[in-house]
Amino acid sequence: MNLATPYVGRFAPSPSGPLHLGSLLTALTSYLDAKAHAGIWLVRMEDIDPPRQLPNADRMIIDTLTAHGLIPDGPILYQSTRQKHYLDSIKHLLAHNNAYRCICTRAQIKAAGGTYPGTCSTAKLTTSPSAIRYRNPKNIEQFNDRFMGLVTSTAHEDMTIQRKDGLFAYNLAVVLDDIAQGITHIVRGIDLLPTTIAQMNLWQHFSSDFPSYAHTPLLVNPSGQKLSKQNHATAINNENALNNVLYCLTLLGMNISNNARKQGLAYVLQEAITHWRQGILFPSHEIIVT
Repeated sequence: MNLATPYVGRFAPSPSGPLHLGSLLTALTSYLDAKAHAGIWLVRMEDIDPPRQLPNADRMIIDTLTAHGLIPDGPILYQSTRQKHYLDSIKHLLAHNNAYRCICTRAQIKAAGGTYPGTCSTAKLTTSPSAIRYRNPKNIEQFNDRFMGLVTSTAHEDMTIQRKDGLFAYNLAVVLDDIAQGITHIVRGIDLLPTTIAQMNLWQHFSSDFPSYAHTPLLVNPSGQKLSKQNHATAINNENALNNVLYCLTLLGMNISNNARKQGLAYVLQEAITHWRQGILFPSHEIIVT
């Protein structure tokens, strides 16, 4: 591990509910990776989908991170403050024929096989409201994920960057914000792995400095169901922060010393950073929790 390499990482939750064990593991993993590289760790609140957001969920998330010793190295960026930049970027893409309007419905795309076939790409629509899609140049087909190895995809869909209802799409916002914040290393859940190559193809339009990607395994219950807010995963109890962190470290294969455990959370995190520098090998694409 080259500790001299400049490193800026981030954890970017959506305020759609409190953190659960899976999201805490992702936050912890990104934190440890940043600190093991002597890097900067940032938090970004991805609050651009109001229908899915819960009141005060951002505050709950921040409180949970703080309780677990995961303190960002800079101010928290809220995506809702960046909407003019998203709109200006879309206007630029449209003006240079790198994006186009699309009126296809989900039912039509499903009937076409589930992958958008580019139906509206040559129609030159001016219809509003309509979705806006990025014209994927298909220049990137593979990348090396630090945790999962070589990832390849030939599915080059023209992805949505603005929805028909006018809301900005995650794939656009995440790329523009990572570039704006100077993110060099992205550590996130493996459920986002399928979108990475599409995001890289969008990224290259705005910057040639690609980040390093690393995707963590999915946490699932014994029935194989993903731990998520949608599946009503139990919210983290902040009063049990030390044990929560220790459990996550156990899932990462770390054996924290009794001395660090006795001295408290800060010592546990510091020992975990030392373990991380020695190398982490995830057991699989999924980790079963009980």
